[in-house]
Amino acid sequence: MELTDATVLVTGTSRGIGRALLAGFAAEGATVVGCARDEEALDAAVSEANADADGHVEGVVADVQSEREVVDVVDAAIRAGDRDAIDIVVANAGVNHGTPGKMPIENEPYERFDDTLATNLRGVFAVAKEAHGVMPDSGRLLVPSGSIANDPKAGMGAYAVSKAAVEGLVRQFSVDVPQTAAVVDPGMVESDLSGPGGRDPEDVAPMFVWAASEADAEGIDGERVDLRTWKRATRSR
Repeated sequence: MELTDATVLVTGTSRGIGRALLAGFAAEGATVVGCARDEEALDAAVSEANADADGHVEGVVADVQSEREVVDVVDAAIRAGDRDAIDIVVANAGVNHGTPGKMPIENEPYERFDDTLATNLRGVFAVAKEAHGVMPDSGRLLVPSGSIANDPKAGMGAYAVSKAAVEGLVRQFSVDVPQTAAVVDPGMVESDLSGPGGRDPEDVAPMFVWAASEADAEGIDGERVDLRTWKRATRSR
């Protein structure tokens, strides 16, 4: 898929991978609409991405837990582009309300468990549900995840549960809608969600751009795209 003049919607863009994706997609000439709850951080991310962009970046303050606000973000993305469509959605917004490795599942408070699933699972569902109807059949829905979804590690609590569940959600979308739906696993990334010691988000942004534009649509539909897949596919560059 050619990203020049494409419209891309990315959620959770005030930090981490989402913030890096604003610049990553805009550098390819796309119109990018990002959303986050923190208005100040979102404005800074949008300004930074627009500084060197070949495309155009806009920001919308929104919480993916609210379907009404998700609808507003989708509408904003449609207005931002040249066509009444969204080509790429990266449902990236996520939360982790504890310290990675120190959240045993049996000690998770109900409120924290519910809020984690409301953002990391229901939020992705809301974004995919509201966006797929305005995406062409060639559109792509990408959802970040990690090995924690199927390789349990002690103390990752509701966050690990949410990632396992959202991968099931992506697989269901892959068989029920015409668009491509895939999980993108960039490995350990430095973030508030997974903890320190990972890759810089800017280093993995090209992986998402590749999954959105160059990866074989049928090959990734319903699948988990990991670092090895990306590196193998782009090795000759």
